[in-house]
Amino acid sequence: MQLPAELIFYKTRSYFPWLTPYIAVNIALPPIIGIIIIVKDSVNQTINWSWLLKQAKRHRPRLVAANIIALIATLVSVPIPLLMPLMVDEVLLDKPADGVKFLNLLLPESLHDATGYILMVLFLVILMRVAGQALNILQSRQFTLVAKDITYNLRGHLLDKLGRISMRQYEERGSGGITSHLITDVETIDKFIGDTLSRFLIGLLTVIGTAVILLWLNWQLGLLILLVNPVVVYASRLMGNRVKNLKKKENQAFEKFQQRLVETLEGLYQLRASNREREFLAQLKSNANDIRHNADKYAWQSEAAGRVSFLLFLLGFELFRAAAMLMVLFSDLSIGQMFAVFGYLWFMLGPVQELLGIQFAWYSASAAMQRLNNLLVLEEEVRPTPKVNPFVDGETLQIEVKKLHFAYDEDKEVLHDLNLVIPAGKRVALVGSSGGGKSTLIQLLLGIYQKNTGDILINNHPIEDVGYDNLRNKMAVVLQHPVLFNDTLRQNLTLGADYTDEQLWLALDIAQLTDVTERLTNGLDTEIGRQGIRLSGGQRQRLAIARMVLSDPEFVILDEATSALDTATEAALHTALNEFLVGKTTLIVAHRLSAVKQADLIYVLEDGQVSQTGTHKELVNEKGLYQTLYGSVQSPDEKHQSVLVSDMINNSTNESGQETHNSQVIDHKKLDGNTSEDNLAVARMNSK
Repeated sequence: MQLPAELIFYKTRSYFPWLTPYIAVNIALPPIIGIIIIVKDSVNQTINWSWLLKQAKRHRPRLVAANIIALIATLVSVPIPLLMPLMVDEVLLDKPADGVKFLNLLLPESLHDATGYILMVLFLVILMRVAGQALNILQSRQFTLVAKDITYNLRGHLLDKLGRISMRQYEERGSGGITSHLITDVETIDKFIGDTLSRFLIGLLTVIGTAVILLWLNWQLGLLILLVNPVVVYASRLMGNRVKNLKKKENQAFEKFQQRLVETLEGLYQLRASNREREFLAQLKSNANDIRHNADKYAWQSEAAGRVSFLLFLLGFELFRAAAMLMVLFSDLSIGQMFAVFGYLWFMLGPVQELLGIQFAWYSASAAMQRLNNLLVLEEEVRPTPKVNPFVDGETLQIEVKKLHFAYDEDKEVLHDLNLVIPAGKRVALVGSSGGGKSTLIQLLLGIYQKNTGDILINNHPIEDVGYDNLRNKMAVVLQHPVLFNDTLRQNLTLGADYTDEQLWLALDIAQLTDVTERLTNGLDTEIGRQGIRLSGGQRQRLAIARMVLSDPEFVILDEATSALDTATEAALHTALNEFLVGKTTLIVAHRLSAVKQADLIYVLEDGQVSQTGTHKELVNEKGLYQTLYGSVQSPDEKHQSVLVSDMINNSTNESGQETHNSQVIDHKKLDGNTSEDNLAVARMNSK
């Protein structure tokens, strides 16, 4: 059976929805209302008014103080319109009453005249107005502090969710839409709590205080005013229902524009190189036009609704003025009291506007919460609870894939009955045509996607039992296009971890970046620009390799990690990496023969299956895809490069000839022209 209190609240909420947020946030009101909200809202959404109430409970003392300050501010401000008009009756019309008696207590006897009374009342009015505004500012400050803390917790809540969302969801939604949620929608809620609700409290108390005084002055006239005002509020609510969905359309248009803008800016280099930037900028302008169209529609219709509501108030005001003058003629209402009624009608204007306007802010905040809830229900990454830790005894990592099946869509499998073993401490290469499933296998090993069927075993334990976090702590991935941040070289190397400069320089030396870094004016503290734009493609790859070396992983994945390097630089890099990778399980995905030939074992992937297995010497003489890729069709440059790299690796184990051979490579590097590329990058970064 429904409780009477709940029934009353439900009806109130139905007719005055803008009361709900204030009740939910301002916990100084009766606790039963908060309980009702929790019961009615908690089943509907994750972020709602009950969630805000829970956050607000942490600030109970501050909110209680805000209520007390608001009450004092109201008590100070509400009597102001009454003082001057009463002087008309008691001073100008010479009808002394309680007002004059009170002023006589404040003034010396020499000022007991009309001038003294008027100046004293003027002083009191000025003092009360200043005090009222100061208290309003202080009360608003309390709400602002609460709002900022709640929105901070809200952003933290959302960021925690972002850390769990599956990569599939990121790929489908893009970063622009998610950015819009974290900025625009959260700011909407922040403004509602810190700005709208604080003004709502003052406005509500002011209207209540004004109603009491109007009833005291003349209960018939006061009752008329109080009966007409709800009609205005209800009429404005009906108009508000017509425009609340327009804000949602405006936000959707903005989200689409932001997503397209982020993608365009990130791909501007490619667009400019392809001479397609005008087309994409034209699309952006089209998206901007959608924002303009929806924003214009919402702006004028919400403005029209607000002005119609204000018009209703003005019509009521004129009605009240006429009724007050009639009361002077046909009742005991004095002229001074009539002026006081006029004053209170204008005094109510601001608070009533606040009460009328809060419903539009409430609609915006509710819509923002709904969009945030849409983000919070996105599919999360599968993170099984670890059951075993195969890395405790320092055992070298081995990976075995058995009968693995995976499909991005139900229509077509990318991996079909895949079987392979990456032996512990060995280097294994994956080769094949584009779309063969090489990158997909890496994503499954990282836990980015989940297999459909089959097994992935880590040291004979299912990958789910090992746990993706445990596995990722032992592995490092170097991508063809590494992710770099608009920060210093040092920060991009360490990613916030604690390393000594000696460790950093050692990693740079292995990655063949020492010479470049030493010539930078700020060295390791040089800014590299967004996505490392001030570095060449090869330098970005070498920086990613240095980052991998720093982490000292047990399992290394090199996914086209050296594709942008010239022949000599790649040869020197492989020589340095040869010693570093000893004893580490390594998976190499590459098209360049120089990288593939280093592998102890090579798997050829075709249509999601292993079609060939063996070493380079075995496969190059075996009819199949590998021979097609690296046999008779191999270009002279590739042959020269593979020979050079192989010679470098072989000679790196020969101590007597190592120094001479390395010097030959350096000489070749000078002839290759990469030094000029490094010089250009150094000059570009030093100029910033």
